Amino acid sequence: MGRHIFVTHSPEKTIELGRRIARQLRPPVVVLLIGELGAGKTTLAKGLVAGLGAASEEEVTSPTFTLVHEYGSASENAQRVYHVDLYRVETPRDLETLGLEDLMAERAVVLVEWGEKLGPAFRAPWLAGRLVEIHLEAANDTERRIEFHSPDETSRSGRAKRSDAGNQKKGA
Repeated sequence: MGRHIFVTHSPEKTIELGRRIARQLRPPVVVLLIGELGAGKTTLAKGLVAGLGAASEEEVTSPTFTLVHEYGSASENAQRVYHVDLYRVETPRDLETLGLEDLMAERAVVLVEWGEKLGPAFRAPWLAGRLVEIHLEAANDTERRIEFHSPDETSRSGRAKRSDAGNQKKGA
């Protein structure tokens, strides 16, 4: 899959891109959503969750206060998705109490908003090949720049470098 850069021009297009990316995800996988407040992390998560068949985009909300939302069910044909928000997590102890290792050990897709808060201990070798990074940036009120790094790219370089604008796809 490699690295891809997309630019979306509305929340609807960001959700649509999330649906397209979801088709490429093979559990177990951890998807780090990295970006500033208002960059579109939850909007992209709506598309990812809906694209995996775990819930409708209307059902997906930011788990800022609950920290973890679970979508999908083992009894359904839907993929199980855990949607984690680390915005309010401030210390390594806070991370330990979330039980992220348990979620990451399941055959599920784990979406992590504010993924940059996961230190090297959580990007351990056991995530190699199962870690996707998506960097989001708000260019203005509606336009989002979204950079997607596949498991192959992320594990090969440790953290993929942000330099290849040649793959940019306008209007995605």
